[in-house]
Amino acid sequence: MSLTERGWVPTAALATLIVGSQLIPASALADPEDTPPADPAAQGEPGLMHNVVYRARADGTSRGAIVAYKADDANVNSEQPTLLPGSTFEVNTVLSDPKVAGMTVSVDWPYGSNLHCEILVDDQIVAQADQFIAPRLFRVKDDPLFSTLQCGAPLETPGADVPAPVEPPADGAVPPAA
Repeated sequence: MSLTERGWVPTAALATLIVGSQLIPASALADPEDTPPADPAAQGEPGLMHNVVYRARADGTSRGAIVAYKADDANVNSEQPTLLPGSTFEVNTVLSDPKVAGMTVSVDWPYGSNLHCEILVDDQIVAQADQFIAPRLFRVKDDPLFSTLQCGAPLETPGADVPAPVEPPADGAVPPAA
C-alpha cells in the first residue's frame, strides 16, 4: 500500500465513527430530585389568606345559567352570567382555608350544554370538572341536581344550622321540653 492509500483508511474509519456516534442516542443525564411544589390547599398557616379564582364556561345553549361559589369563609354568592359559547365567567376572591373553595354551575331546563368549571388557589388548579348536560323535553323529577355541575368542596355546610343533639339522661327519664 502506498502512503496515499494508507491515509484514506484512518480517515474513512474516523468518518464512520463520527457518523455512527450521531446515530446512537446519547444517555440522559439524571436531574437532581427537586422537592415538589407545596400544595396550596395543604398550607395551614394561621392568618394566611389565599387567592381563589373561580372559572365557569358553558359551550352550547345555556340560557338561565347560575354560578354559585364560596365568596368567603362563611358566605356563598351566586350570579347569573350570560354564558355564551366561548366566553368564560371568572371571579376572584380570598379565603383563609382553601379547602372550602367550591362552586356549582347549572343551566336552566330544557337547555343543554357542555359545562366546565375550575378552581385555582394561588395560581394552581386544585379542582376542575366537565360535564355534558343533554337537552330534555320534560323536567327530570327524580334528579334534583340534573343540569348542575359541582366543582371543589360542597357549598352547603351540613349541620351548620342544626343544634347539637341532646343526649337522654342515663336513668332513661325524658328530658324536659325547652
